[in-house]
Amino acid sequence: MNRDATLETDLSHPMTTPPKPAVWKMVKEAVENLKGSTTNVAVRDWILAKYPGTRTNTIACQIMVCTVNHASRVHFSENSKPRQASGPQDFLFRPAKGELVWFDPAKHGEWEISEGEDRTLTVRQCRREPITPAVPGTAQFGGTAFAAENHLRDYLAKNLSVIEDGLELFSDSDRDGVEFVTEMGRIDILAVDKEGGLLVVELKVESGPDQVCGQIMRYVGWVKRHIAGPRPVRGLIIANHISNRIRYALADVPNVSAREYELNIRLRLIAHVDAPIP
Repeated sequence: MNRDATLETDLSHPMTTPPKPAVWKMVKEAVENLKGSTTNVAVRDWILAKYPGTRTNTIACQIMVCTVNHASRVHFSENSKPRQASGPQDFLFRPAKGELVWFDPAKHGEWEISEGEDRTLTVRQCRREPITPAVPGTAQFGGTAFAAENHLRDYLAKNLSVIEDGLELFSDSDRDGVEFVTEMGRIDILAVDKEGGLLVVELKVESGPDQVCGQIMRYVGWVKRHIAGPRPVRGLIIANHISNRIRYALADVPNVSAREYELNIRLRLIAHVDAPIP
């Protein structure tokens, strides 16, 4: 085969770039290469060097997801049910803020995601007996509205796609976007959309009071000036009922909107089983 034919053959089979691994696998690979004792910043920088273009917010969130003793890991869908920390995404331990090591149950104790009587999830050290997972399909709320704002907040934080496709919790160093503390107060949920913009979410379990409009505009203004940089910032009010006062207050505010939520409970029919004959 002559040189021109060889060149033509090579060009007819262009090299393809292999797909990137899941970000949590990038985190694991980074910690392995950093010898198992490192920092959040070092893991982020290692990933950006090997996998340029990876979103830094996603890296920070996946570090939380994989850290067995990080309290905020329960706000992510990967950890939305009670269980022991013994799965493939339970490989990091945080000895101090910003520090990471390989999780070793013999050294760090066993950890779990535990469900309380009010159905909220917490991270804690556990006993050695396996915990019983929640029964799939068990109702977590009743009536036409959530009983408390923290119930609505925790549900939406774990199911951000209910609000908007592509949303992720904002992460700033060692904090996530749930109950995000600012000089203006606590933002219920601070999220990042698929375009990189920031979404400030203010929640009211029943009717939103008029003051919520000024409250969310203060939060949006603070986020613009202290976090967003060049990124756009939007505000969203979610309540069981949006009054006409709120509708008019937001009518000419282009970057703040409102939505009403409603609860739906589905019942699943169970086939009848005859009692055994004695």
